[in-house]
Amino acid sequence: MSTLTFAEKIAQAENFLPINGTDYLEFYVGNAKQAAHYYKTAFGFQSLAYSGPETGNRESVSYVLKQGKIKLVLTSGLNSSSPIVEHQKIHGDGVKILALWVDDAYSAYEETTKRGAKMYMEPTTISDENGEVRMSGIYTYGETVHMFIERKNYSGEFMPGFVKWESDYNPTDVGLLYVDHCVGNVGWNRMIPVVKWYEEVMGFVNILSFDDKQINTEYSALMSKVMSNGNGFSKFPINEPAEGKKKSQIEEYLDFYEGEGVQHIAVATKDIIKTVTDLKSRGVEFLGAPPEAYYNMIPERVGVIDEDVKKLQELGILIDHDEEGYLLQIFTKPVEDRPTLFYEIIERHGAQSFGAGNFKALFEALEKEQEKRGNL
Repeated sequence: MSTLTFAEKIAQAENFLPINGTDYLEFYVGNAKQAAHYYKTAFGFQSLAYSGPETGNRESVSYVLKQGKIKLVLTSGLNSSSPIVEHQKIHGDGVKILALWVDDAYSAYEETTKRGAKMYMEPTTISDENGEVRMSGIYTYGETVHMFIERKNYSGEFMPGFVKWESDYNPTDVGLLYVDHCVGNVGWNRMIPVVKWYEEVMGFVNILSFDDKQINTEYSALMSKVMSNGNGFSKFPINEPAEGKKKSQIEEYLDFYEGEGVQHIAVATKDIIKTVTDLKSRGVEFLGAPPEAYYNMIPERVGVIDEDVKKLQELGILIDHDEEGYLLQIFTKPVEDRPTLFYEIIERHGAQSFGAGNFKALFEALEKEQEKRGNL
């Protein structure tokens, strides 16, 4: 077993593609106006920017929301021939673009395409009275895209083509701070090729691996590898289904999304108890809590933590640890009609891992939901 710390592992990554973090996540959805209202009401996001017919965009409508450092772009096509509409028809509402904030979008494109990346958008500069944004894009797994966004010479709300979105309705936030990681689900025997792609094309390093012996229940299993860039600001775990008695959550996702894509988005908070309490009061549904025995074992399994374990138990929040500290996490139920995309709320106290000790409890909770849907 590796004894390297998280910092030592990510130091092994190549540095030809400096990434400063997540710039935005863009969803293709059936009704962007209503989706924006949901994320404001349920998750406490604030209005930021808008693009649509009123701004000269005749093809699509986009609403941009912000909370902490998180920016969500919710986009719908405006006619039946739109590729956005076609994407949503096949996959349902889901993440199309994982945009990365870089110092040089042109260099990022050159470095990744010469290493084998498939082009999505050639290097492009867009500008308005607030300056310019340079961008480019490549495909990753499935139809998902990494956009490279360079905005050091731009002072506007979001980017050219958007106007400030003024709204009288802005519910208070729930304490979400930034994107911790985004998890992708890929098909059978696809995890290793995708991991190799992140290593060779993006210069990422595999910092953590789980096989079907570690992540399993009586009925199903999965395998997972966590990829990270050199500063740890961009982390993409990749999941693949594994053989089991019944259909795994990964297989269910692949069936309903009709392909590979983003399974869940983990967002960080400094006070998970308050954040989850607020989210529940606004109607966000979470997976069921593990049994009482899980919480009784916390002192032995994790050690001393700052939070009241009883309160964590009431909310169904999971606790895990590694050699660098502990973490608290909880998972929502799918936020779409199809059982695909969901969210993770995470609070880190030094731990840089991904809750391996919670996988069994998580898997069993997911299976209970699958069973209700008749998909186990």
